[in-house]
Amino acid sequence: MLTGRQRQLVLFIQDYHQKNGIYPSYDEMREALKLQSKSGIHRLVSGLEERGYIKRLAYRARAIELVRDPSQEAAAPAQTPVNVVRGQFRREERPSAPSRQQPPPPASNGFDLPLYGKIAAGTPIEALADTTTTIDVPQFMVGDGEHYVLQVKGDSMVDAGIADGDLVVIQRCETAESGAIVVALIEDREVTLKRLRKRGASIALEAANPTYETRIFGPHQVKVQGRLVGLMRRY
Repeated sequence: MLTGRQRQLVLFIQDYHQKNGIYPSYDEMREALKLQSKSGIHRLVSGLEERGYIKRLAYRARAIELVRDPSQEAAAPAQTPVNVVRGQFRREERPSAPSRQQPPPPASNGFDLPLYGKIAAGTPIEALADTTTTIDVPQFMVGDGEHYVLQVKGDSMVDAGIADGDLVVIQRCETAESGAIVVALIEDREVTLKRLRKRGASIALEAANPTYETRIFGPHQVKVQGRLVGLMRRY
């Protein structure tokens, strides 16, 4: 059975596809369910995938596909889950094992997060806001709040274990503690990945490569757009 929220989302996906011929984006799903963050949508989508209602398509725009008709399915009742044991209901027990004829669909490996483009770990370049591509990110890398993925360009953070071409998982935030590796917007025109240091009223953006110098800015010249929480690399 589906929860009320899961049923609401899967019916929206079905209705949207029938009307438009394409599937909704994560932003459109978030707006339809009036959620503040896309993390909530990612969790609902993962739940629908585990129950076999949708399939996620890696590296595709609008990367979901409806594979099971939800219109005849009932939502789960708003009460403690129950099991049938010897003809009677017992509450707060684990669900019975699925039959061999109907094995459960494979569990999701994580969340699909938007790949916003390349970020410089060297000479700063503008980060590209490409929301049509998503990356499957392990669940343990995603906590509370909104997250996104950037691809590293350059070698200035190599001594921190961040190499050219790596994918970094960023938790969106506007503040960070001194010493954190952050996405920094410099004077509203440059975006870079550096270690943040607070030096009195000044802000230092430190590279993790001795060939790059530390850059010092005033407090109003740098805006934090997120902090590093995970890294993925293909060998």
